[in-house]
Amino acid sequence: MAATVPAAENDFFKSKVLGHPAGLFVLFFTEMWERFSFYGMRVLLINFLTMAIVGVDNPGWGWSAENAGALFGTYAGLLYLTPIAGGIIADKITGYRWAVVIGAAIMTLGHASMALETEFSLYFGLALLVIGTGFFKPNITSIISEMYDGKPDKKDGAYTIFYMGVNAGAFFGMMLCGYLAERVGWSWGFGLAGIFMFLGTLQFWLAKPLFGNIGGVPDKAKLAEEKAKEEASGVKDHSHNPFTLFDKILVVATSVIGLLYLINDPVSRIANLNLLPAVMPFDFQGEPFSGPLALALIGLVLFLVLVISRISRYAKVVRDRLIAVIIFAFFTVFFWMSFEQGATSLIIFARDSVDRVLVGAGATVFNVFNTLLTVVPLMIITWVLYLLWKQTYKRVLGSNIVLVICFGTIWAIVIWMLVREFQGDATEITVSWFSILNSFFIIVFASFFSKWWESKYNPSAAWKYSFGLILLGIGFGLLAFGSSGIAEGAKVSMIWLILAYLFHTLGELCLSPLGLSYVSKLVPARMIAFMFGMWYLAIAIGNKLAGSFGGMVDEITQQYSLSTFFLIFTVVPIGAGVLVALLNPLLKKLMHGVK
Repeated sequence: MAATVPAAENDFFKSKVLGHPAGLFVLFFTEMWERFSFYGMRVLLINFLTMAIVGVDNPGWGWSAENAGALFGTYAGLLYLTPIAGGIIADKITGYRWAVVIGAAIMTLGHASMALETEFSLYFGLALLVIGTGFFKPNITSIISEMYDGKPDKKDGAYTIFYMGVNAGAFFGMMLCGYLAERVGWSWGFGLAGIFMFLGTLQFWLAKPLFGNIGGVPDKAKLAEEKAKEEASGVKDHSHNPFTLFDKILVVATSVIGLLYLINDPVSRIANLNLLPAVMPFDFQGEPFSGPLALALIGLVLFLVLVISRISRYAKVVRDRLIAVIIFAFFTVFFWMSFEQGATSLIIFARDSVDRVLVGAGATVFNVFNTLLTVVPLMIITWVLYLLWKQTYKRVLGSNIVLVICFGTIWAIVIWMLVREFQGDATEITVSWFSILNSFFIIVFASFFSKWWESKYNPSAAWKYSFGLILLGIGFGLLAFGSSGIAEGAKVSMIWLILAYLFHTLGELCLSPLGLSYVSKLVPARMIAFMFGMWYLAIAIGNKLAGSFGGMVDEITQQYSLSTFFLIFTVVPIGAGVLVALLNPLLKKLMHGVK
């Protein structure tokens, strides 16, 4: 018997913008301002922490790259773990809409705290951002999923539009927060991120009449009824495999060890406070063995025991597909470990080792290009705002007014920025400007890859992973070549960094969108939440390793060379890409026909 659609949801689909419900564009702008704030802060953090205290116009805190990388890696890793808990809380207690509001409000406080620029406010702000992201990240996409329930033909287009909001927010956040921070002061950049997080929260809250019951507080009686019907039907997509007491003990043990390791790494380096034993009571080749490393290895072994124990209890086809997911997750770690250098070592490289000053015709050409790069997408998104206003101003006037204030502010900052740059005799490109290239290249090339995947030349999952890793490695190879043989203190041409971001983005488009898609295809419905958690764990590990290895840029450069540092991130991804290509026959066999 088909489920009936509530009247509120029918009304919801009557108000359309570009063929989709107006509420989708409320989510589009909510996500856009959240990503504006997130990436606007993210692009500043390493630069601010490692900027010299004296001898510069805009002093930072003068941290070592190693300490800054440790803090950033832990922050980035936790961002992919808290959504697991946030999704569960929303499913059971708050509902998706309230979870988004709670998360956005907590993140607003986090950005405000960071704008104070004290050590306590920095750590407190990062903690709030981690908690807030846990509520926000999984649940705004869940609203879209619920909104398009029973309309699968519309869902792909909806997620494409939503994904453009993600990239638009990242693009403008990194550009404008970065510009204000580097040209005016750090607190201006951190503060702007917080302002738009607050305004994004407000416009979402004021638009709630558009959503009806979608994303509301879970109806426990209805959930219990659906569960009873499912159990009565006896239909299961795989044999029942409940968590045993042993499984639960392993989950708790590995979680505690993992969290302690993540938090201990920056705390022990920055505050000289060890939450874990500094050394183990035994030596390794005559040297004391690191306590945190030993416990991390113990946690890894316990986690492998947990995974192997659970997987071995499933039927062959399910077991094989789960093994395929784990293999892909393994290679995902290597990808993000290298790709996320864009938030760590590449920020330091762009600041200290890239020639960013343009004069004369070069400055004019850049300023014209930067104007087009900024104004054209902003005009397109403003047009979308106009269409949304026409459809919804009578029902959610307050939400629309907030959006108009947002865009008026953005236009004012953009015009001020462009006029200021055109008036100068020379242009010094900001460090953060290079980071926007990733979003720009995604917008340019996303449709090409989408058409490729839909064509008869669509490669297998293993080959897509291989292409992604190899392209990423080529990007670092170009940086290694461009920085080879330069004298100490000399600057590298910016063309090498631009090309690196191009190849990194092409690699991302091959690999990143596929992960969760293949998890949903390969994993039985009842296990998706658990395996999504494992997938986010792989990304979290990759982000933590990115921070740790990225923090070694100064040490490796001093001991060997900058080129050697980039060669590490050339060899590792290319090697992983070749290996996953060789595993293609095995992976196809394990996937049992899933494409």
